Amino acid sequence: MACVDVPVLPLQLLLRQNPGWRAHAAAVVAEDRPQAELLYVNEAARRGGVLPGQKFAGALGLAKDLRAGTIASVHVERSVHEITALLRRFSPEVEPDASSPGVFWIDAGGLDRLHPSLLAWGRKVAAALEAAGLEATVVVGFSRFGTYAVAKWGRGVKVFESAADEDAAMRRVPLKRLDIDPALRDRLAALGMKTAGDFLGLPAGGLRRRYGEAAYRLHCLAAGKAWAPLQPVPHVEPHAREAELEAPDGDAQRLLFLIKQLLDSLLAQLARRSEALVALTMHLILDNHTEYTESLRPAAATLDGVQILGLVRLRLETLRLTSGVVELRLSAEGVRVAAGQVEMFRVSRRDPEAAHRAFARLRAELGDDAVVRAASREGHLPAARFAWERMDVLPNRMPQPRDVSPRPLVRRIYHAPIALPPRPRHEPDGWLLRGLEHGRVENLAGPYVVSGGWWTRRAAAHREYYFARMSRGEMLWIYYDKRRRRFFLEGRVE
Repeated sequence: MACVDVPVLPLQLLLRQNPGWRAHAAAVVAEDRPQAELLYVNEAARRGGVLPGQKFAGALGLAKDLRAGTIASVHVERSVHEITALLRRFSPEVEPDASSPGVFWIDAGGLDRLHPSLLAWGRKVAAALEAAGLEATVVVGFSRFGTYAVAKWGRGVKVFESAADEDAAMRRVPLKRLDIDPALRDRLAALGMKTAGDFLGLPAGGLRRRYGEAAYRLHCLAAGKAWAPLQPVPHVEPHAREAELEAPDGDAQRLLFLIKQLLDSLLAQLARRSEALVALTMHLILDNHTEYTESLRPAAATLDGVQILGLVRLRLETLRLTSGVVELRLSAEGVRVAAGQVEMFRVSRRDPEAAHRAFARLRAELGDDAVVRAASREGHLPAARFAWERMDVLPNRMPQPRDVSPRPLVRRIYHAPIALPPRPRHEPDGWLLRGLEHGRVENLAGPYVVSGGWWTRRAAAHREYYFARMSRGEMLWIYYDKRRRRFFLEGRVE
């Protein structure tokens, strides 16, 4: 197990934007106002007594030259993705810490056979991050919390030869160096708890009663009682397509036809991943070795190929190519959306007459039962609480539900439950509900027990429902049937 810490990553990104602040005490604030909370601070600020959790106005009294600013979360997320991709060059299994941006866990097992030593491997990792303009600390050890704590306190590369050495170093780490809740940090400091070793000396049960669940979980993690296996981010195939032309071609219409073929394939890939396109990049290589890179952004995330192709056509018409194109590459940037909810018809653009004509054609071609709608029914089990009713007439205006949240969850129920493979002994890690292509189970929420039919022996049912979050992003709705003694897939949540 190795921990790579890019200390105060959001602050490093802020200092990139403001290089003149590097010689001063600097901090990232939650918002641009005097009473904003400090989220991250640099070493110069710490030497002046400034710590995360303090108010900006109060921190100015400790460090008069304090510089502070905000950083957009999207910039931090993009940087985390870039660092994850960089670290995959040194190990295939990389897990970014979801609660602490800049902390990454890496499986270093077996890498000493590819490198002279783990110390040499760690130095290569640190050098690669430094080449990317980022300061980093690499610690190779035996536990999550031990390597994390030492990485937060030290600098450079450290490799522990034994778990005892790691534990001794971890216990010397000051609590103020760790990313813990500022209020909890200050309350522990008032008790004289200065190091992780002091904190581990407190009884876990008393911490829970006095300081709550957060302190208790931190104590369990530090004591090694809440150990969790590495959960690496799966490698995702990039959204990119490319083509080589047999002969140089500078005709915009022929290029547009080729781009359409690549774009259709890209959009299909995005749709399979429940994503929509937010940016498209075209890379053109000409016969005279000139290269063009053009970026396009639709007004909103979309999978509408006609709309995107229209933007491509407009951009191609503005280009003055000095030679014919010999190689073409398209790459798309996607964003996660609810599956099946992209580019739905807006009420303002609907043509009621066209809708009625389409409705009539469906009934004529596929039968009167081709178009149905869901209607509520009285029932105990979820699948019995609705039924499909035939629509004989298309309403001019569909009823709008009241008091619906901006992003309602859509629960899709299969016509018949699908039998699932047995639950492994050490689940959820490794439980493949729907095969390798859908990934493994990452988390189970439940059980939510539904039982009924006891008044009729034939219809008696006892089910334990769970929400299963998959590694590919899906949220499945499953249940354990106690009578049949196996799991079934009821549907999914979008």
